[in-house]
Amino acid sequence: MEKTPTGTPVGVDDPYDHAGVCDHLTGDGRCRFALDRAGDDPSFAAARRADDYACVAADEECEFRDCPHYRSTTDGRECVRCGLEEVRMAHETGARPLLEEHHLSYGGSGDGDDGGASAGADPSHEVTVALCRWCHTKVHKSFARVDDDASPDPEAFAAREERRSREVDEYGFSSAAERYGPSEDG
Repeated sequence: MEKTPTGTPVGVDDPYDHAGVCDHLTGDGRCRFALDRAGDDPSFAAARRADDYACVAADEECEFRDCPHYRSTTDGRECVRCGLEEVRMAHETGARPLLEEHHLSYGGSGDGDDGGASAGADPSHEVTVALCRWCHTKVHKSFARVDDDASPDPEAFAAREERRSREVDEYGFSSAAERYGPSEDG
């Protein structure tokens, strides 16, 4: 099983089995990295420019993992392990999110400044998924796997439902008399 730089398990054997399309891919199949950050890797940007900025994976013989700047990060909407959906409390400053970003692979851990794609080494790309706090702990502190068939932890379910109840309460209508009590004028 893959491990973090500190040696804890990440819950998968191959991060690319859980990775999606590249974050740099535009809707028309071009590489946003080469378009917006050409100065970060001029030779890569020049190669993409020569190919009309086409994504490396647009070539039938290549995959996303072949690109030195590939990155696939989570949208953070639900836990990939147990399916718990995120419910954010917009106006609570101290509310900890139910979901956390979990790294399956870390970008930029190579010897050079090439996003981890140093000569002779496999590229090291940033690949993340969303895990609820409870699944995140289980994956890092035990042999739980990201692709286990799991149900939300009872505490996680209770936290989500408590947030949903508060959300519904905010949508409810109450008159000023109900909120502030009867006035002394009338």
